[in-house]
Amino acid sequence: MTTLFVARHGETVWHAENRYAGVSDVALSDTGRRQAEALGRWAERAGIEALWASPLGRARATAAPAAAALGLPLTVDADLAEVDFGSAEGRTLSELPPDQVAAFRADPVNTPFPGAEDPREAAARGAAALRRVAAAHPGARVLVVAHNTLMRLALCELLGIPLPRYRRVFPRVRNCAVTELEVDGADVGLIAYNVPT
Repeated sequence: MTTLFVARHGETVWHAENRYAGVSDVALSDTGRRQAEALGRWAERAGIEALWASPLGRARATAAPAAAALGLPLTVDADLAEVDFGSAEGRTLSELPPDQVAAFRADPVNTPFPGAEDPREAAARGAAALRRVAAAHPGARVLVVAHNTLMRLALCELLGIPLPRYRRVFPRVRNCAVTELEVDGADVGLIAYNVPT
């Protein structure tokens, strides 16, 4: 059985304005860098044996203190990248057409923002990435740094929760909080969700 600790990256410079930062490579804020340092200290105490991250800079920067503290290499997997939000990318909800916002809130999977990645495809790639990570480290304790929406979609996919409910079942992922999963072959169990470090 492999234990995955999946963490959202630290706060970015777009968080204060609540802008959608999907595939945009947005830097960590000062707060985000402090959160990443705290995650690194947590990783030392947690007995982490391997580190993986999204290719986006905010995820790699968040994982860097843990890599340095543990003396471990950081493996990057493109399938851990955040969802592309299409027309919402870099914008706030107030900057988008109200009808698109209403449709998204009602059913974010079947009515994503125009030009966005299909949430079903994002869920499948995120879940497959986490399964690959677990398979690469049987019996180990692994830290994976990824993203808010991808994490919630992948969790639904892995746990058999209907995808359109991802925003309600998992309403918020705190920056650098840890979600613990046990992966045993095809079986995935949720041990803890959104635990601050």
